[in-house]
Amino acid sequence: MAQSDEVLSGSRFAFGENWRRFLALVDERRIGAAENSLKARLGHADLRGLSFLDVGSGSGLFSLAARRLGAKIHSLDYDPQSVACTRELKRRYFPDSPDWVVEEGSALDAAYLDRLGEWDVVYSWGVLHHTGAMWQACANMAGLVKPGGQLFIAIYNDQGRGSRRWLAVKRAYNRAPLPLKWLILAFCTVRLRGPTLVRDTLRGAPLRSWREHGRTSSRGMSVWRDIVDWVGGLPFEVAKPEEMFEFFRQRGFALEQMATCGGGLGCNEFVFRKSLAGSPGE
Repeated sequence: MAQSDEVLSGSRFAFGENWRRFLALVDERRIGAAENSLKARLGHADLRGLSFLDVGSGSGLFSLAARRLGAKIHSLDYDPQSVACTRELKRRYFPDSPDWVVEEGSALDAAYLDRLGEWDVVYSWGVLHHTGAMWQACANMAGLVKPGGQLFIAIYNDQGRGSRRWLAVKRAYNRAPLPLKWLILAFCTVRLRGPTLVRDTLRGAPLRSWREHGRTSSRGMSVWRDIVDWVGGLPFEVAKPEEMFEFFRQRGFALEQMATCGGGLGCNEFVFRKSLAGSPGE
């Protein structure tokens, strides 16, 4: 089924449309936050001389950040509107660069991925749990990393029954008519941000955290676009940190860095390094 048909059927969220609306917010502050996130997690002062594969580029913000840090970039996304967003950022900042390629592609298309070869850094933040076949997508990522290279990946945390409840919300949202979508978003905004909004109000600074999110977010994101992405995000799969450790250990990777969401809602981040010998099967 084509991506557009999946969206119409209610089985997939229109991620690219959400990213298109985010593009108006992209500025130097957000780009700088994205650059700092890459430097901190990957442990590099810059990315000069490195190849960087962005699988599920979304808005294109992190492809842009990696390019500004000096990497040679290949950006891909399954959603045509996300591809268009990434191309727009390339047009704005690196219109003539031969070192940034943007194209439509799937993390599940093994034949397509095989043509891409191996990369110093493979980056896929908050993407593979939306493919509909997360573990296959993870296995595909392992084969894209050069021996000695890094895999920077973020996957939704498994909250057990909590995750199953959110899956029901996501399914309802994607199948709902537009007016009901807004009601679901309003309810979820209260659920997700209500305590912070109340705390800001009691401190005499209503909406302060909301307004400052773009400045304080370590990834330069938008609080509203994050909420829409979270509520709508189908397909939806989750994993426990230990499952990720073991999965990639069996494929010749060692964990370098990790940042968890403390067992709650959100993504656990992992930076793995592939052994110089490659995976055990290589």
